[in-house]
Amino acid sequence: MAVQRVEELLRKVAQALNAAGVEYAVIGGNAVAAWIATVDPDAVRATKDVDILVQRADVPKMAKALAPLDLIPEEVLGLTVFVDRQNPRPSAGVHVIFANERVRPHSRHPAPDVSGTVQAASGFKVLDLPSLLVMKLEAFRRIDQVHVEDLLRSGLIDKSLAERLPEDLRNRLREIRDTMEWFTEPPSF
Repeated sequence: MAVQRVEELLRKVAQALNAAGVEYAVIGGNAVAAWIATVDPDAVRATKDVDILVQRADVPKMAKALAPLDLIPEEVLGLTVFVDRQNPRPSAGVHVIFANERVRPHSRHPAPDVSGTVQAASGFKVLDLPSLLVMKLEAFRRIDQVHVEDLLRSGLIDKSLAERLPEDLRNRLREIRDTMEWFTEPPSF
């Protein structure tokens, strides 16, 4: 049931943002799932929320587009989250990350520009794979590491992609590759 709720929320949010002309990119677990689905639909993991990359200046336009869905903006621990007016749980909301800004004060690399999107088969705009990988390696929480493992296992991360990463993030990618379980030969980079 939770998986359906998230998929429906993502679909509605994407439709509203598309209709309002808000430039956005789906990021986080839904973006990883969209990329994994291109090569192995059976390997897609569920996620509990929706993460969206937008320009900070577009938040008022985003708020207007999401208001008919009963989604209202709130600040939660320094992050903008659109929560359901009737059930305002931030963990189940739409988390907003601002393009070209650092996600956390200690982040070394800013979030990417919102222009790097690819149209997913399900109809929403997803962040391009190189930028998504940078975001996952920059965040480096356990869930981000698991998402990178999934991308590695699927074969979506190859030597040429790894070599384009900044050195600090390439080292994190190697750390993940070298500590995960493999059923085949791991990629070299």
